[in-house]
Amino acid sequence: MGNLRWLTAGESHGPGLVGILEGMPAGVPLTAEDIRRDLSRRQQGYGRGRRQEIESDEAEILSGIRDGLTLGSPIALLIRNRDWENWREIMAVDQVADHGRRRLTRPRPGHADLSGGLKYGHQDLRNVLERSSARETAARVALGAAARRFLEELGIQVFAHVTAIGDAAADPERMAPWHPEAGRGRLPRLDVAALRRRIEASPVRTLDAGAEAAMLAAVDRARDDLESIGGVFEVVALGVPPGLGSHVHWDRRADARIAQAMMSIQAMKGVEIGAGFEAARRPGSRVHDEIFYDPDVGYYRETNRAGGIEGGMTNGEPVVVRVAMKPIPTLRRPLRSVDMETHEPVEAARERSDTCAVPRAAVVGEAMLCLVLADLVLEKFGGDSLAEVRRNLDAYRESLARR
Repeated sequence: MGNLRWLTAGESHGPGLVGILEGMPAGVPLTAEDIRRDLSRRQQGYGRGRRQEIESDEAEILSGIRDGLTLGSPIALLIRNRDWENWREIMAVDQVADHGRRRLTRPRPGHADLSGGLKYGHQDLRNVLERSSARETAARVALGAAARRFLEELGIQVFAHVTAIGDAAADPERMAPWHPEAGRGRLPRLDVAALRRRIEASPVRTLDAGAEAAMLAAVDRARDDLESIGGVFEVVALGVPPGLGSHVHWDRRADARIAQAMMSIQAMKGVEIGAGFEAARRPGSRVHDEIFYDPDVGYYRETNRAGGIEGGMTNGEPVVVRVAMKPIPTLRRPLRSVDMETHEPVEAARERSDTCAVPRAAVVGEAMLCLVLADLVLEKFGGDSLAEVRRNLDAYRESLARR
């Protein structure tokens, strides 16, 4: 679907991860450093596990870029797993005689282990967990970095921050003016670089300094209790033009495509746009965003409860998406399970894992929104080069000013 296509391949403890991005226009500035920056951000955040001490992700660009510019041909990236040396025998491509002694048969509640084992007929659940692992998101973040650079060249900025970890939540009163009660009509010129610095300076990636200590304490309690803990992050896109997506078919609706992208991230269990579930508890007069017009601004809203999308199309306001992440299913105090060979009660298998991955998941959410928005932009404005896309977008924006 769409004009931008992407795929990832690779296992968590295999030789590496591969990402392919097809449809990126020629002439987009993109370097290995642009990709490394986002990969590094994905590996940071309070509550991370020992795997992040082993890996230091770097993307090797195999194709699609020359002299720091995209060529218009497919972009191929390789992220090598440094831990592969310790897993060569277990993850060997050729048959290894002692695999039977290392077979994993104790599925973890909440993971893909049992469902995948039943679906594909695997006797060794490692054949499922290696691909279903959130390690795969490193490739997504690398591809999302390319989409981010494309969007930035068109004046579209995407960032994410954490709004809750467990029951420790940011105060809505301290949130920035892209939130549901404040739209473009009152939206000041935001310094996105400064916002990002604030977010990255927080170990839990929150904009609410007052809630940071409570979030850190929630992670510490979970770690001390041998638990894992989830939370909520929010992804915001500024500068998005109206008219991306469409109302005419279910699979062309912008909000549907964004929701699918977010729910495809491992461990995500809920998505809301704008006021989201709160809209179900309010009367219509406190849900829908009234429309105003100013010759210098054009059409605008005093509120943004729709989260920048109405009728499956962007409406020119900031796109605001919140995503709920469940606690990671690998626990240091394993839950009860059943051995798939003996059918006897057992403790679930243990793998290296994070106590809390919400701050890291927020970076993955950014990547997914970048990929979806880049696809929507190319769907509407077309173009084989950045210059052509920019001309088409500029002409569209000029036509809107005359409406």
